[in-house]
Amino acid sequence: MTGTAPAAPIGVGIVGYSFMGRAHSHAWRSAGAFFDLPLRPAMTALVGRDPEKARAAAAEQGWRDVETDYKALLGRDDIDVVDICTPGDTHPEIAIAALDAGKHVLCEKPLANTVAEAEAMAAAAERAAARGVRSMVGFNYRRVPALAMAHRLVGQGILGTVRHVRAQYLQDFLVDPEFPLVWRLQRERAGSGALGDIGAHIVDLAQHITGQHITGVSGTLETFIRDRPLAESSDGLAARPGEQRGPVTVDDAALFTARFDNGAIGSFEATRMAAGRKNAMRIEINGSDASLAFDFESMNELHFHDHTERAETAGFRRILVTEPAHPYMAAWWPPGHLIGYEHSFTHEVKDFIEAVAAGTDPVPSFADGLRVQRVLAAVEESAANASVWTRTDPEGAPR
Repeated sequence: MTGTAPAAPIGVGIVGYSFMGRAHSHAWRSAGAFFDLPLRPAMTALVGRDPEKARAAAAEQGWRDVETDYKALLGRDDIDVVDICTPGDTHPEIAIAALDAGKHVLCEKPLANTVAEAEAMAAAAERAAARGVRSMVGFNYRRVPALAMAHRLVGQGILGTVRHVRAQYLQDFLVDPEFPLVWRLQRERAGSGALGDIGAHIVDLAQHITGQHITGVSGTLETFIRDRPLAESSDGLAARPGEQRGPVTVDDAALFTARFDNGAIGSFEATRMAAGRKNAMRIEINGSDASLAFDFESMNELHFHDHTERAETAGFRRILVTEPAHPYMAAWWPPGHLIGYEHSFTHEVKDFIEAVAAGTDPVPSFADGLRVQRVLAAVEESAANASVWTRTDPEGAPR
């Protein structure tokens, strides 16, 4: 009796070990335990600037070795994939160097801090693809089964013609004015605030689920708390003692309307100042025949309305997306047993490894990340241009 040969290893190096690093590490650990992968992830090395903290993170998260410079990964024969989980200002340098060195790249979102940087990264990805080197940007919400199901239903034409998209991403972790000045509040590190940090997700989802591209925007940005206590470290959550404060140089909230290339219109809101909303990432899509609605705070549910049904019984119905026929769910638990946020990253790793093994380009690609970056830049440009406002008070003007 012969058994199936074990999958060949694929060596992974991760750069960064905080919030996203922990989420990605969990995914690399768990993907092979639940999915029959064509390649076996080998968690080879973790990169962190502080050797002591990096060693502690590697031991906790399951990485074999530690490096203090990402460049050390590029010359290692046991590294096939570089997973980038660092702030946006570091993405271009690391990703382009890794691709040029022949390493596959998984890069957290948003792809970069500027359109020019994203263009350079997309060009590097295109060059690398010609040599069989693959790349993907980590918009993990695409891998939430309910949202993957929404994408499937729209692709099947069940909604008819898409007419409206309304999307929100609401958090409240910055409501307290004494929350420290972490890197996410500094433009030179983060690129933008709520717009890029969480708004990028709903921009990507709206385009992905509908299959349509945003062609124009009109937006506004606001920073409500303009200085905060300095943090103990650039990525720490504790404020320094005393009265030292620094300027917040990104937006706290973003609002914009959009047009899609099929004629649909959309409204988008991203804020980290919505008291009481912890991670309310919501999207609703209205078509000529049906509608879909989703809220991440109930992430296993998709709400569906079939407008072709008789009016007496028609209405939104709740679909519990835990059936084996639903995207990704056959690998998990019996129907009705819920999954969580971390599973979206496991699905991301699964899809990435399968694409690498098949020699195909994973999605979302760096080109998809560039497309999102162009939307973010257009919103910033619109918000900076006061002429987009039609004033109700001739004497007044927006701040």
